Amino acid sequence: MAARELMRDFGGGLREARGWIAAQFVGFPLLALAGIGWTRLPEKHAWQVALVLVIPLVLAAAVLALEVGTVRRMMAASEGRVSLVSGALSLLVWMALAWFVWSLLDRFDDHIWQWAAYLNSKAPAWWRERLFTYPHITAWLGNAEWLLRWAIVPAIFVPLGVSSAVRGWRLHWRNTLHVIHDWRWFFAVLVLALVGVALPGHFFSGAPHGSLSAQTWAIALKLTGAYLIGFFCWIVLLAWVCALLRSKEAAKVQ
Repeated sequence: MAARELMRDFGGGLREARGWIAAQFVGFPLLALAGIGWTRLPEKHAWQVALVLVIPLVLAAAVLALEVGTVRRMMAASEGRVSLVSGALSLLVWMALAWFVWSLLDRFDDHIWQWAAYLNSKAPAWWRERLFTYPHITAWLGNAEWLLRWAIVPAIFVPLGVSSAVRGWRLHWRNTLHVIHDWRWFFAVLVLALVGVALPGHFFSGAPHGSLSAQTWAIALKLTGAYLIGFFCWIVLLAWVCALLRSKEAAKVQ
């Protein structure tokens, strides 16, 4: 598919799903506030304990429904669609697998300092003093972990999850794997990770200063900016992977 047609498909997916995108934009902060309220629920009575157990499931189901509805609308012209429930359940499996990989990365992140110390101790003396220093190795391992977490893992699981949300387990494996191997997809994931994750992270790197009121407003503006940037990048990522999946389908038909 030509670049112009691919971009037209990308814009068409955004237009088709604009209602779901608006629901996500409003719904995510409301769900986050509901999650904060859930942490403050008392557990003195049986009905309160039941709420504590049920509310996380309801919130997770709401997030899942928003994501599934959005990508299914972006992939409206795709063939081989399954029911929304089947798509949601198959997407949930990929989300669980991605969460498992993230938990492994969390464990790796907790032991970066140990790996850095070990590798530094095994390096030759000259290299240990100049190149393979402890700070250098720590930074390299940290950057590698960040790349795995925010670029490689999403580049693999997002196409699989989006395709499954539409077709369940009857997804077109070859087309989906072609998207994962497409340099345009990985490049987009990397750029959006830098903009949507690394850039907002710098908002909170400086030390707070000024009056309490000024600090409160600054935090509120930073959180708002981080949410807007992150949400924009996430929607662009979904629309782009849907455009690429549809382009692979069109190429197969032709």
